[in-house]
Amino acid sequence: MKKQLLAAIFVVAATFCSGVSAFDEFNVWPGVAPGAANNDVKPTYEYWKPEKKTSDACLVVCPGGAYNRLAYDHEGKKIAQFFNKQGVTVVVLKYRVPRPKNAPKHLAAWRDAQRTLRVVRSRAAEWEIDPEKIGILGFSAGGHLTLMTATSSQTASYEPLDDVDKLPCHANFAVPVYPAYVIQGGENGSNPGIRNKTDMVADFAFDDKTPPMCFIHGDADVCSSTGSIAVYSKLRKMNIPAELHIYANAPHGFGGNPTDDHLGDWLNRVDAWMKSLGL
Repeated sequence: MKKQLLAAIFVVAATFCSGVSAFDEFNVWPGVAPGAANNDVKPTYEYWKPEKKTSDACLVVCPGGAYNRLAYDHEGKKIAQFFNKQGVTVVVLKYRVPRPKNAPKHLAAWRDAQRTLRVVRSRAAEWEIDPEKIGILGFSAGGHLTLMTATSSQTASYEPLDDVDKLPCHANFAVPVYPAYVIQGGENGSNPGIRNKTDMVADFAFDDKTPPMCFIHGDADVCSSTGSIAVYSKLRKMNIPAELHIYANAPHGFGGNPTDDHLGDWLNRVDAWMKSLGL
């Protein structure tokens, strides 16, 4: 009996310590994604339900990775775990990478993101979230994808496939974290040599569904923080509420390690901003 009890305790402890995550994973598309081949890896999204739900908002998280890979663990999983602890429902989007050939670097990912916003809306009643409290947060390339999704929801990136595509794909709030590819001269890579330039690329439509945003950036970033500054300035000219945090001496890629120090506390700043919006 003692051996059986010890064995049971060992199994429970091993399961707990293994870091098994509490999420369900689904395909983004009902079949082959637009522009994809049958044998391509399918994009998926993870549904992370908080143990103690205190918010009716949902946050879609887009890891970075230069549109060539996904920094899933520290810019996906850890972020989902943080916001779940705050009582917020999270969806982690595993959009298509690497960059498509003979097409804009972000096109496949943008299609995946627009579809995911629609899918989340279609499941709002099931997940007990408000369909008009759906936000998007992304890092680096995922930050660029966040801006594409948030500023250009009235621009169709693909032809409708089913009833889900009858739903709108706008975001109600957005958090670009050190977004890449925002300033001219850095369309496809880092832009450390153009730190004082604020001329944006032509990717973003800034349509009438562009939502409030909270920007997180470092002033030592190789993807210059002037990108966040330029978008922030554009939003304010449109009378869209926005918040901007630029951290001194902070490099690219710091966002995936939530801590209690000055830099690692950025997630609490985002959480406080969301609460200020009633999210």
